Amino acid sequence: MIQRATIDDVNTLVALRAAMFETMDHEGRPEAAWRCEASKWFAEHLNVDACAYVVYVADTAVAAALGYVHTAPPSPSSSAAVTGHLSNVITLRGHRRQGYARACVEALIEWFRDETSVARVDLAASVDGLALYESLGWTRREQPTLRLPISRT
Repeated sequence: MIQRATIDDVNTLVALRAAMFETMDHEGRPEAAWRCEASKWFAEHLNVDACAYVVYVADTAVAAALGYVHTAPPSPSSSAAVTGHLSNVITLRGHRRQGYARACVEALIEWFRDETSVARVDLAASVDGLALYESLGWTRREQPTLRLPISRT
């Protein structure tokens, strides 16, 4: 049912990432160039500094989650230089509320703990995912996450 993603799962991971953005009503077109770039990213990072778990039901991928490692300078609130990030948590409609996302996230927590040197894992949660993440020990932060797109001419 749940399996650690391999290079053979790259297209599946990209498709589930697209489904996640669709669920979030993210603007964009399905044929956008980002899919090609996402495929390259997964091929380069999967099982190097990233790990993903996928749930298959009757040979159909219905859920997934991604974790990856990156470095950041330490701060007064955390001396961690190596941190983790959880993202791409998705369960397709019709398969929700069966524990698939939880299984993927729990597997990634084990991966972060057992196979990386991260001291903490951050994430940007959707409203729908808050209860899951908080039940697994994540805490809300006071600082909001903001984004600035950099335009180049």
